[in-house]
Amino acid sequence: MRRFVWVGVLLSATAVHAAPKPVGSELREIREAIEDSRVRVGGFELQERELFDWLEEIHRRLDALDRDVAAARSEAARAQAELDRAEERAATAAIRLEQTRRAMSKRLVALYKSGEMGPIHVLFSSTSPRELMYRVSTLRSVLEYDAELIDRFQRDQDEQRAAQRGAREATQRLSEALARLRTRSRELAHEREAKRALLAVVRDDRAQERALLTELEKAARALEETVAALGEKRDRDASLDGSGFGERRGSLPPPVYGRISQAFGRVVDAEFLTQTFRKGVEFEIRGGESVRVVAFGEVRYSGWFRGYGKIVIVDHGDRYFSVYGHLADLFVEVGAAVREGDTIASSGETGSLTGPSLYFEIRHGSEPQDPADWLRDVAEG
Repeated sequence: MRRFVWVGVLLSATAVHAAPKPVGSELREIREAIEDSRVRVGGFELQERELFDWLEEIHRRLDALDRDVAAARSEAARAQAELDRAEERAATAAIRLEQTRRAMSKRLVALYKSGEMGPIHVLFSSTSPRELMYRVSTLRSVLEYDAELIDRFQRDQDEQRAAQRGAREATQRLSEALARLRTRSRELAHEREAKRALLAVVRDDRAQERALLTELEKAARALEETVAALGEKRDRDASLDGSGFGERRGSLPPPVYGRISQAFGRVVDAEFLTQTFRKGVEFEIRGGESVRVVAFGEVRYSGWFRGYGKIVIVDHGDRYFSVYGHLADLFVEVGAAVREGDTIASSGETGSLTGPSLYFEIRHGSEPQDPADWLRDVAEG
């Protein structure tokens, strides 16, 4: 199909050369034909590639841009703090320079009043050798003080110039950091708009919506197989067994502060009358909130998982696992020991089709458990 598109482009270009036209007009028509073909090729690719792959790609780009925005924001904050310090140093240097300038002004006035012969008159008006030596010593101290004033003035002036230069450089760095932050924020907003537009297309096309649902079911089976494999692997290491997790039903702390927006269990499609089974729950929560582990255990998985974005899987012993999905920043690595209430990640929207949320599962072996039965003080809506 792409071959026909590009043939069309070549034919369009040939048609342009067939009649004598101004060079600018020819180039404009060729560019328009090429751009038109690109749009059509993009449409064909959208049909040819799996919709789920497109969403995965968008989620990964969103995650990368989220991190870029956070880094740019931190850089801007550091640049602002550096500018504040530089301006404070410049203000302090200016005060010291003014104090030195005033002291020098007083000495200049005193020297002016004493005249050119003042020091000599002071020396030769002595009435005794002892008084002469005292006056020589005093005059030497005065001269040393004047020399120190001059040196101090030069140092204060150099320090003020350096502080002003540092403030200008910090201002430039702040300006560049803010520009990068604005650029990355715009890119992030555009990417989120692309995701919303794609999901709107899916909602309007029931066939595509059904295809997306099928892919989500595959992702759920893949997660189930992964947890089962982790369980089989750890059967050879029973260090967590006997943790008493199975006795905590109804008393576990929630992983986040928020209500359950999508409950565990069967989901029926009203139009197709098809049934799927949600093996966890979705918490309604803002992005950037702390996600806490519900019980003592060991991290068995920490990373990206198709369909769920960034996830963490924690082994609690006796073949019990908890799963946390749609995360933003991951704070734990595989093998890390975690205690109840430890923050393991921040909430986000990686892999989510509905915005910021937390996907949460509890499994016993390969069997999913309803998290609402295990957690305390959780509202469902």
